Amino acid sequence: MEYLPYILLGLFIVLTIVGYLLINNVPSLLHTPLMSGMNALSGIIITGALITTAVVLQDENAFFAAMLGGLAVISASINVFGGFLVTDRMLKMFRKRDY
Repeated sequence: MEYLPYILLGLFIVLTIVGYLLINNVPSLLHTPLMSGMNALSGIIITGALITTAVVLQDENAFFAAMLGGLAVISASINVFGGFLVTDRMLKMFRKRDY
């Protein structure tokens, strides 16, 4: 159990790199349709951050882990709400206008 924070940190670093490479290779025409799907994935990230923070908080020296977990939850929440705002704005472009 003492090596769990190192595994979680390594997993975070690897997944950050993989996510960055995936997003950079998506053509710009597909960014907008993928926004809603990414909102769902960000919701999963929030759940994972909460679970990971709860597991790491069982350690007596957990202040740094609590800070990182809180930062992860806040960042993912901003991503979810911002994504919904952008998606809503995008969908308004396709509504018929009343002249």
